[in-house]
Amino acid sequence: MSRITDIYRRIEEVDRPEVFVTLRPCGDVEADHRELAAGGPLAGIVLAVKDNVDVAGLPTTAACPGYAYVASVDAPVVAALRAAGAVVIGKTNLDQFATGLVGTRSPYGAVRDSRRADRISGGSSSGSAVAVALGLADIAIGTDTAGSGRVPAGLQGIVGIKPTLGVVSTDGVVPACASYDTVTVFAVDLNMADRAMAVMASAAGPRPFGSATRLAAPEQPTVVVPAELPELDDAWREAFGTAVARAEAAGLRIKTVDLAPFLDAAKLLYEDALVAERHDAVGSFIDDAEPSAGIDPTVAGIISGAARFSAVELLAARRRLVELRDEAMAQWGDADALLVPTAPMHPSLADVAADPIGVNSRLGTYTNFCNLFDLCGLAVPAGEVDEADGTRAQFGITFLGRAHEDAVVADLSRRFLSGPIDAVPAAWPESGGAPAIELAVFGAHMRGGPLTHELTARGARWSEEIRTAPSYRLVALDTTPAKPGLVRDPEHGQAIEGEVWTLSPTALGEFLAALPAPMMLGSVELSDGRWVVGFGCAADAAERGEALDRIRW
Repeated sequence: MSRITDIYRRIEEVDRPEVFVTLRPCGDVEADHRELAAGGPLAGIVLAVKDNVDVAGLPTTAACPGYAYVASVDAPVVAALRAAGAVVIGKTNLDQFATGLVGTRSPYGAVRDSRRADRISGGSSSGSAVAVALGLADIAIGTDTAGSGRVPAGLQGIVGIKPTLGVVSTDGVVPACASYDTVTVFAVDLNMADRAMAVMASAAGPRPFGSATRLAAPEQPTVVVPAELPELDDAWREAFGTAVARAEAAGLRIKTVDLAPFLDAAKLLYEDALVAERHDAVGSFIDDAEPSAGIDPTVAGIISGAARFSAVELLAARRRLVELRDEAMAQWGDADALLVPTAPMHPSLADVAADPIGVNSRLGTYTNFCNLFDLCGLAVPAGEVDEADGTRAQFGITFLGRAHEDAVVADLSRRFLSGPIDAVPAAWPESGGAPAIELAVFGAHMRGGPLTHELTARGARWSEEIRTAPSYRLVALDTTPAKPGLVRDPEHGQAIEGEVWTLSPTALGEFLAALPAPMMLGSVELSDGRWVVGFGCAADAAERGEALDRIRW
């Protein structure tokens, strides 16, 4: 029995017809799987796609039957994943027009929690998250405007990556609020999510990451957490406290921050003129739609109601947003990230039915401000919560970083999940095309040395231990702190032990500009035949320095 047949059997067993809006025939998926399983970084990976993202030959409904059209080409993110070997199994359900965080606003059915059928899944990327949580897909595409790529990840106990705005293409995606939309990915673990996001980023055209992108967090990163935790009950507060303690055990320094300006900004997305972008996206269709179109009444009320705002009010809201962002970032200070609960609770279907707007608003407490401030985010599982009814809820936390700090957030998430680690693997921005240069270091800049901070403070990532070709020797330089000088000497040299770090071109330039005499950068030959940028020293200093008869400083 093939893996695809197993998945389709699983789909029958779990009996969750609300997860998929369109499910491709098993035979078609199996044929694609046989063809694509042979190669590519995602060879044979099964992909589910949120049904506001185009897949060639399949309808795009945005969870509205009357809006449906058959896409003629794949959205760039889908095309990139397919080119890497992923196989599309179908299109997943969502809160209609990606308007909601609950996963219930769809004529195709409310998407239920993967574990507790009386609870919501979280939205709007509800079907995508549940498909991954139930093992019906390896990865799934979602979208995120106010938390739709994070809230369902938190409630389903999986990983959700929300990149910096513009890093992943939104072409071929039905817009919600075009200024704040981004495409996300779900997976059971961080490694799989990271691999998929690297492929998706490659479809964004010219490199979206600049030459100053940090590739890792510092050795001792600082993370801020909310001083107050609105909307969390005692059990969920305890779960967050446990997560913070786990972060500290992984080497993260914790400080508190006043979340007030963040929360004030979050209200602008639905309660002020910024919501007018939702009407601009699909308002004309909703306003003119026939009853047979299948418009969700809550969604219709939000989007049609957004037409009441004027252009002057929209400009005022955007000015207010800038003021709040400045205030929030001043609170943030020089911290490397903000750590928050992904969701403050896990509502039941009945809770949402009784108060659809209020519950949705509460769910966005720690997510709504993120895209407004152009933050990147990574949601990861962080244990469970004992609920009052005797059941257990999945609890998740999200690391939020400044724009283009996606690799820093990925590094922090990995440390949280794995504890202190020796080698930091390349995160998806680097794998997906962020400019990076390898630098060979010897002596004081190696891990544990007195000058390691000069690398880590610039976002350098430790890559590997290395040995040079047997053509070098070390001399002791008269510097403070003491440093070795690497000298190329093919006749009398030997293989010298060192390390390779990876950093951005801007960081390397800053490093070179601050490099004191007699140190200098040049090309160093490694034992495996590679030539990389590395430390050396001026010839006159090498002549004055004391020769060292050893291979490691």
